[in-house]
Amino acid sequence: MHKKSPQETVTSLHDLSAVDLIAGYRAKQFSPSEVLEDVLTHVAAWEPHLKALYAFDPDSAREAAKASTARWTGGEPAGALDGVPVTVKDNIATRGVPVPLGAASVKLVPAEKDAPPAARLREAGAIIFAKTTMPDYGMLSSGLSSFHALARNPWDLSKNPGGSSAGAGAAAAAGYGPLHLGTDIGGSVRLPAGWCGLVGLKPSFGRVPIDPTYVGRVAGPMTRTVDDCALMMSAIAKPDRRDGMSLPAEPLNWKGLEKSPRKLRIGLMLDAGVGLPAERPVRDVAVKAAKAFESAGSVVTEVDGILTREMLDGLDNFWRARMWDDLSKLTPAEQAKVLPYIFKWGESGAKLSGVDVIRGFNQTMAIRAAASKLFCELDYVISPTASNVNYPADWASPTNDPMRPFEHICYTVPWNMSENPAVSLNGGFDANGFPIGVQIVGRRFDDIGVLGMAKAFEGLRGAQKPWPKPPAK
Repeated sequence: MHKKSPQETVTSLHDLSAVDLIAGYRAKQFSPSEVLEDVLTHVAAWEPHLKALYAFDPDSAREAAKASTARWTGGEPAGALDGVPVTVKDNIATRGVPVPLGAASVKLVPAEKDAPPAARLREAGAIIFAKTTMPDYGMLSSGLSSFHALARNPWDLSKNPGGSSAGAGAAAAAGYGPLHLGTDIGGSVRLPAGWCGLVGLKPSFGRVPIDPTYVGRVAGPMTRTVDDCALMMSAIAKPDRRDGMSLPAEPLNWKGLEKSPRKLRIGLMLDAGVGLPAERPVRDVAVKAAKAFESAGSVVTEVDGILTREMLDGLDNFWRARMWDDLSKLTPAEQAKVLPYIFKWGESGAKLSGVDVIRGFNQTMAIRAAASKLFCELDYVISPTASNVNYPADWASPTNDPMRPFEHICYTVPWNMSENPAVSLNGGFDANGFPIGVQIVGRRFDDIGVLGMAKAFEGLRGAQKPWPKPPAK
């Protein structure tokens, strides 16, 4: 029987990073089957409180872990993630599992095949033991859904985990294994990462192929460490012909994250230009992060936000019309099943003219132009991830107002439209111990550099608070 080392005594298997799990498998300290059982036991303690999972399939996961254990025993792992437990967001297809998109109005039809990022995870040997919850059609920064139970934040069960990768954020913060895959079209990876104390990467557009693809939509890792984020990217950042906008193959060194901040030009963006103003604790954490880089030799200059009211309202109009295009195809009975907040917001898109919608879409190009101009003089931008510290678990968004739905995404959404890589990671905590995210943005295609800056900040930031534990029974 395996004898635990002193380190293992302190750190449970479910809390180990993916990097450490792979090292442990290689050294035969523990097996994928042992790790999975520890994760499943931990999930059983947390899940009644969090409601983070959909399509939880422990039996299939046990079979996959058994096969992985045999490969490691024989010294022939399948890939970079062999035996590592992983969750995948509801809207990323996995073969044989329906894709409800968080909405009770969607017909439950089993997916015929894995979407590109899920396929890459399986090829690398990852064990997909569950999918994670999301709000209706992914159009909320919340765990509120007409199909899934309400997801909550493990740091404070009365608070929202954010969204739309809500279950992924909750699962990662609670320790449902080290790797979780979300999607992001306006902040849906980075926002829950910020509110859950995680590392959440929105890669450069096209870096991680996805199907179906859409303007600004990407898939990205949600992890506890930057190294785990990079390890996951090494598996999923590979071209796939199903995505007509995926980037060509490029030999990126995802292990080469050592980066000196010295002499780098960093813009500190405290005012997004529009939307909710940053609360004092949020602002303080972002300033502290910028000063940390300044002390390491970076040249930090405060810069204005690039988003305008016209841009934000234009995106809102474009997305409302897009949502109504989907909702209008439903029967009245199906429409009645949609989350009322989402239906009210989407229904207003029916009143928009064609000119209104095209003007809205054209704002994506205006945002791209503004971002390009900003990065002419800068290497990176640091900002808050979100304006607010937290908000109630049962709210649809920080404003909870379907007529003002995107006031909270003003730090994140520009980089979806401009295609820049952006990462959120924990920058500190408020007076009550709730995590606050800091965002680091780089030039288009500089995914390695952005993760390198995040890795540098992990060192500059120092030790963090312990991860939350399951409530006592």
